[in-house]
Amino acid sequence: MVNVFALMFGVTVCYTITSFSDKYAVSKAKFSGDEFTFLMCSSLSVFTLLSLPFQDIYFTLTWQSFAAILLIAVCKIFEFQMNAIVLRQLSAFELKAWIGVTLFVSYLTDVIYGAELSMLKLLCIAATVTGLALIVRSGRENKIEYRKIAVPLALYLAAKYGYGLIIKTFTPYVSPTMQFMPALMLVSLIMLTKINLVEIFKKNKKGAANVILARIPNTAGMLIENIVISVSLASYSFIQPMILISLFVIGIIQRNRYSRFNLAGSIICIAGVVIFQLV
Repeated sequence: MVNVFALMFGVTVCYTITSFSDKYAVSKAKFSGDEFTFLMCSSLSVFTLLSLPFQDIYFTLTWQSFAAILLIAVCKIFEFQMNAIVLRQLSAFELKAWIGVTLFVSYLTDVIYGAELSMLKLLCIAATVTGLALIVRSGRENKIEYRKIAVPLALYLAAKYGYGLIIKTFTPYVSPTMQFMPALMLVSLIMLTKINLVEIFKKNKKGAANVILARIPNTAGMLIENIVISVSLASYSFIQPMILISLFVIGIIQRNRYSRFNLAGSIICIAGVVIFQLV
């Protein structure tokens, strides 16, 4: 479990860096959903391709392998497109809070796959979700218009859970990297038909460069994340609250002001994540 937690910590560091870049891309650089998706997928594809010599990859010529690629492509289209929409209303911190709702489903999926049902772990998840609910409530005080993003947010959450489930289900037939790398290439080609590549760099060259460079830690995070998924979907879902905690700590260092709900929720999340990994 210590090794899994170390991997989760590594993913947390990588994705925390990426979170700030994604928020910048949609709120300041003003990239559309299609532009943001293309920049994300194309650059992730290139960096993942460069990492192949250092990985143990395999691919079987079965329908399951091709189904995995297509399903991952669908998940990534929804994830990146909906991410661009919801981040116009939510901060990176608040979005990570919402992702926490997948914790229950992920843990129950682990149980279906053969993991032992633990009441203590269920209590840890319940505590974490309670903390996340307090953080979400703090967003209402900031007058976030949830009605405008309800459907995109639901699709985003479904895509995040679906990605982990697909990777875990189809890993016996095709390695995780060979699932998501071809999927990212496929999404890039689809998005290329919907955007003007020259206009992206004319619109904001610095913004495009920032999004592309942020995919370096993003790629590292995805590769480590896939190892975590192979062990436990619940641990995969707990990565998001861990990112939430890191964003909270960074906010304190930057002397950001937090409401009482934000503060209480973050402390509860920290306790839930730590105890879950210890039991």
